[in-house]
Amino acid sequence: MTPTLHPSTHPLVAIKLSQLRDAGNGPKVVRELVHDLSGMLAYEASADMTVVNDNTSMTPYGPYNTTELKERVALVPVLRSGLGLVDGFLNLFPDAHVHHLGLYREKASLLPVEYYNKLPSNPNVDTCFVLDPMVATGNTAVSAINTVKEWGMPGDKIKFVAVLGSEPGLKRVAEEHPDVHIYVAGIDNELDKKGYIRPGLGDSGDRLFNTF
Repeated sequence: MTPTLHPSTHPLVAIKLSQLRDAGNGPKVVRELVHDLSGMLAYEASADMTVVNDNTSMTPYGPYNTTELKERVALVPVLRSGLGLVDGFLNLFPDAHVHHLGLYREKASLLPVEYYNKLPSNPNVDTCFVLDPMVATGNTAVSAINTVKEWGMPGDKIKFVAVLGSEPGLKRVAEEHPDVHIYVAGIDNELDKKGYIRPGLGDSGDRLFNTF
């Protein structure tokens, strides 16, 4: 739909996503699958990050120039289900700052309401990954990105990462934030009248934390 939307084409991502859809999986399996998918998506979303080779270390046979990440990284999980993606990203970025953002979707209007914001006063990072497993209507994703931009991060330094998105929801996010790159494991075409993705994954927060 847009050059800033990056649905994964990796076969292992497709397999994990297919397993995650299964309603028979309990919360332990759901958490493990989301953890695996978040690590895979973190790998894909970080492919263009900058490294430096300024330092020297030793192999068993001699010196070599080290390769280190140049950019300082922040993770902004959207509470509560975004927490399921954090550990997979921390496996790749163990020194990342983790700043929590709480949003819930009001049932009647389907519009997001912010109830918690733990962003520091000024951005202290170079790249920000906004994490939320689902993009349904796109309202929450748009609001979260708005908040991160208002915090001071330019759009080209923000990457939005989700496990699954609806086609209309992802289209809306891309239209509202054409400078933000979006990474998803998969895309479903249908969004029902209640704003749920079909066939979707169910409620990601309930499935992660066993709160049906």
